[in-house]
Amino acid sequence: MTVEELRKIAAEKADLINVRRIVREQAEKLAVNTGYRKQVLVCGGTGCTSSHSLQVIEQLEKSFKELGIDDVLIVKTGCFGLCALGPIMIVYPEGAFYSQMTPEHAKTVAEKHLVKGGSIVKELLYKDTVHEDGSVIPFAEIPFYKHQMRIALRNCGVIAAEDIREAIAAGDYSALAKVLTEMTPEEVIAEVKASGLRGRGGAGFPTGLKWQFTRDAKGDKKYVCCNADEGDPGAFMDRSVLEGDPHTVLEAMSIAGYAVGADEGYIYVRAEYPIAVERLNIAIKQARELGLLGKNILGSGFNFDIHLRLGAGAFVCGEETALMASIEGKRGEPRPRPPFSAQCGVFQKPTVLNNVETWASVNPIILKGSKWFSSIGTEKSKGTKVFAVGGKIKNVGLVEVPMGTTLGTIIYEIGGGIPNGKKFKAAQTGGPSGGCIPAKYIDIGMDFDNLVAIGSMMGSGGLIVMDEDTCMVDIAKFYLEFTADESCGKCTPCRVGTKRLLEILTKITEGNGEPEDLVKIREIAEHMKSSSLCALGQSAPNPVLSAMEHFGDEYEAHINEKKCPAGVCKSLLSYYIDPDKCRGCTMCARNCPANAITGAVKSAHVIDTTKCIKCGQCMANCKFGAIYKK
Repeated sequence: MTVEELRKIAAEKADLINVRRIVREQAEKLAVNTGYRKQVLVCGGTGCTSSHSLQVIEQLEKSFKELGIDDVLIVKTGCFGLCALGPIMIVYPEGAFYSQMTPEHAKTVAEKHLVKGGSIVKELLYKDTVHEDGSVIPFAEIPFYKHQMRIALRNCGVIAAEDIREAIAAGDYSALAKVLTEMTPEEVIAEVKASGLRGRGGAGFPTGLKWQFTRDAKGDKKYVCCNADEGDPGAFMDRSVLEGDPHTVLEAMSIAGYAVGADEGYIYVRAEYPIAVERLNIAIKQARELGLLGKNILGSGFNFDIHLRLGAGAFVCGEETALMASIEGKRGEPRPRPPFSAQCGVFQKPTVLNNVETWASVNPIILKGSKWFSSIGTEKSKGTKVFAVGGKIKNVGLVEVPMGTTLGTIIYEIGGGIPNGKKFKAAQTGGPSGGCIPAKYIDIGMDFDNLVAIGSMMGSGGLIVMDEDTCMVDIAKFYLEFTADESCGKCTPCRVGTKRLLEILTKITEGNGEPEDLVKIREIAEHMKSSSLCALGQSAPNPVLSAMEHFGDEYEAHINEKKCPAGVCKSLLSYYIDPDKCRGCTMCARNCPANAITGAVKSAHVIDTTKCIKCGQCMANCKFGAIYKK
């Protein structure tokens, strides 16, 4: 394939993509002829697929056949971001945003909206996309999208994820064409350096500098690797990019291969991402067929190919040296550094490794320039960051915002706030390696340096929101359970330290804690942070230490008062019945598995706390709010 042929493919489907971008970006409407009266985009990402979006597509196809609709295009895309509302279906050119679709809803939309002369089914629209008069609100004005700036996610939910021609029309491989025809390897690296792009996998190391180290390293063979082993609890940023726009990763890895002098690459992706794996395989096959991977790419004489390696789900394989050992077929364990991967990586050859989100930022940097990218974000944290927002928040989903956007903007403006009128208590960033951000820092700008300064970290981008009913000791215990289980066991500080910390936290949550336990936690944490072989062990104490720093009163209540202020730790709870609210309906007594509740019909009941097993069934079955715990 030549550059001219690439541009021809882009032109063939450009109008299809333009219609979608016009609505999403509220751009000036253009007169375009796509050959279709309407386009129906249905999310085919993991979240919506698990909510039966494929059955929605099947019903649309069935209805189209029955109704004789042959001028409406059905497109299976990647994630739209609003995962809590799946399955999501969007109709263009209107931009009608249908949420929580079922096959029955799809049939209704086909019969009432998608037929010729049809109109939008307003009762099925996502309520935040409709004005009071019933008119549709443009994407750019929807609260969830208004504060976002999509760079890494630019094509997710826009293109058919399994169609390379749509990817090309949306801009994929244009940067590769520019690099191979207009730029030297040194110029490519200089551009990435000037952009200020830092690794989005957690450490935040300057991407261009990493590429420079690999290019300067001596070796007859070099490699380019992608870390798609996304293992943080609650994180799904990389998965969504791979499912929605896999070609942007293939393209960026090829660009890096040209820049550092490599002709081969590996994508290490966990096998628990079946849709991402399938789409990567499809994308690699399509790119090879079009000559965008393999020999003499775009007639430039540059050779580069990519292989997949599936991980078995070991969290430690997110660490670069463990990941590379696994690629080689060895046990996934970290090794001491130096030497660093730029000098001695996969198969002991110089290797550049970045994560999915980092790769997804390369195409726009090359096409729009380093000055454009570096103008976004903060002084030391350039560009945008993708967050997987979950927990106690209304709009669970995927968010991409400029670096420096405040936590409050993400939680309240984009995320829709805390459900059920609860108060925001804290947010956990960086997963098991990060720390908690208490409510007093609600206005903090989310960038690398700000988060480190308050004892947390950016990490890969997981953002778990917690409300007033969350126990911070229990949350710290949850993350320690994870890291203790995921420790590879190679080094003693991590293998033993995580177990000892978990034992102490368990002791505290069971009501057996002692004041000296807090001293022991800090001593063990200090040894782990200074002596562990890799970042898993070095950062495992972070959630515990940050919770102690910001919520020390909760630890003291557990230890000194034998109480859990949030009412979460079962061993420290007791259930009671308020006699003024109890109606004597007997529902609590009938559902108590321990027969701990007594009382006559229409008389106030009583819980025998010595028999109570604290299962909470009484509270769950009480219709009058008469049962409380403390």
